[in-house]
Amino acid sequence: QVQLQESGPGLVNASQTLSLTCTVSGGSITTNPYYWSWIRQPPGKGLEWIGYIGYRGNSYYSPSLKSRTSISRDTSKNQFSLQLRSVTPEDTAVYYCVRDFTGTPNYWGQGTQVTVSS
Repeated sequence: QVQLQESGPGLVNASQTLSLTCTVSGGSITTNPYYWSWIRQPPGKGLEWIGYIGYRGNSYYSPSLKSRTSISRDTSKNQFSLQLRSVTPEDTAVYYCVRDFTGTPNYWGQGTQVTVSS
């Protein structure tokens, strides 16, 4: 059974960088054909896809967040990470790491609340 666990600070100051790490167990982040995504849900709003890193290390980002987003991985630790720069209170959300299969998330972390203070 694949399990994902988010970790990182729950509070970030505006203009700083939001950094989260997802630790994966029960499956390798280098396994074809899966890729590894970050998704968020602001309070009172729907889910928003942020981006992913593929099993070969290729990364893609939502056009609305591309200029501020980096997703990287550490294969030795079976982890992948999110960096969201220049955050504002609009970035306050529950952040999830997920495993994707052909564009459909099929395993989710429990989510972690990140609040951006102004």
